[in-house]
Amino acid sequence: MKKKLYINACRLFSLLTIVTLFVACDAHRDFPDTAMKPCHILCTDGKVLSVSDFKQSEKQPIAVVFHVNHDEAIEGNGYAVYLWDLAPEAFADSIGVNQRTSADITALDGNENTFAIYDTRETTSPMAEAVFALWRYGQSSYIPSVAQMRMLYNAKSQINPIIRMCGGDELPDAADDCWYWTSTEVAGQEKAKAWLYSMGSGSMQETPKTQAHKVRAIITLNK
Repeated sequence: MKKKLYINACRLFSLLTIVTLFVACDAHRDFPDTAMKPCHILCTDGKVLSVSDFKQSEKQPIAVVFHVNHDEAIEGNGYAVYLWDLAPEAFADSIGVNQRTSADITALDGNENTFAIYDTRETTSPMAEAVFALWRYGQSSYIPSVAQMRMLYNAKSQINPIIRMCGGDELPDAADDCWYWTSTEVAGQEKAKAWLYSMGSGSMQETPKTQAHKVRAIITLNK
């Protein structure tokens, strides 16, 4: 009889233990969400903070996240856009030189394009030189490709309030102020033209490289 009572007690204890574990596992727990998201703020020390965390910090902002990458085949964890425009500059000092960009309007290759433009010896690029001058705080800035500008345009309404909060230049709508150089040359006309992109309408325009237009640099974010 005692043995039977002991066995039943053990079974009851085991059952209670299992029930307790299930209840514990099912209980709601609040964990901090540390994942990077669009509208997070890149600071000069390389930290990416949410808006609320940034407001509680004393860090200096330099860019705003506008895209988070979920494709392992694409380099980097996402893109951030600098807070400020660069003054209008020419894509190239002279026409007649292929500056060896991909000329692919679907490629996320602004970084490679910018280096190719900068590294061309047959002509100089005031635009690329201005962007290379931004290389500080350990962040390598570059001129976005057409495809990366399209991502930036699609995120404009989300990130403009954050750019404004950080004291930056909002991405414009006005027709006379919305055109930016991309780092993508026009396929078949690489020696003469590259693509401008409108932050007002999302449209593209092939343009002689010697014209001066604004640039908005971006950064690839890496862990």
